[in-house]
Amino acid sequence: MSTNKTQPTLQTPAAFVDAVEHERRRAEAEVLLELFQSVTGYDAVMWGASIIGFGRYHYVYDSGREGDFLATGFSPRKAAMSVYIMPGYQDYGAILSRLGKHKMGKSCIYINKLDDIDLNVLQELITTGLTDLGKKWPVHPI
Repeated sequence: MSTNKTQPTLQTPAAFVDAVEHERRRAEAEVLLELFQSVTGYDAVMWGASIIGFGRYHYVYDSGREGDFLATGFSPRKAAMSVYIMPGYQDYGAILSRLGKHKMGKSCIYINKLDDIDLNVLQELITTGLTDLGKKWPVHPI
């Protein structure tokens, strides 16, 4: 049983991206939608109202908390693009140093615009994050 508030929905990622108001953010979301699908091989699924996820994993913590969550994904937020690519327990400093301009969150990065980063390095980061996540919690399609 999942204890996460954020769950997969029936909304289509394409419809969500089409509804993004800011033109540049919408165009960037279209680029990331294609990039994530290509890199992961997973279909895009909406998680909650604003996160586009690829793949899913089931976790069980020592505390007994368990749930399902997206393996990787992004959200075209108004302030910045939130990219959920890191499981949160690995050091990706070497890759991030080559990514370009970004800010760090706990298990995500914030990108103001895609022109600020190297998309090839982002692909490497997505692949590395999925590989590391899969070593701890198997990743599956939705």
